[in-house]
Amino acid sequence: MDARFPLIAEQLLLIERELRLQGWWDAESPGANALCSVEPFSVDKLDFHQWLQWIFLVRMKQILEQNLPLPNASGILEMAEMVYADRPQESLGLRDALKKIDQLIVDAR
Repeated sequence: MDARFPLIAEQLLLIERELRLQGWWDAESPGANALCSVEPFSVDKLDFHQWLQWIFLVRMKQILEQNLPLPNASGILEMAEMVYADRPQESLGLRDALKKIDQLIVDAR
């Protein structure tokens, strides 16, 4: 097991917590069509918070549970900063957790 897995798992929980606190957590999946986008961050079919909930968190949990290799790069914070540019205080906790995920992934290189 990668030594970063417990730290990443902690950040994933914080991301979910922040999405819920801000009211950006959806009770129902957006549907199969929306989840099959090939665009980065599924920008053509999902809001960023939906991508975090339904794509990113699910995929990262699979990686941790199945002991798969982590991605080689991560730029999630950069996207979050663009999406939440008009809500810097509201998104601070989420952006902090995403920044730590980015750092943990980059640290392996």
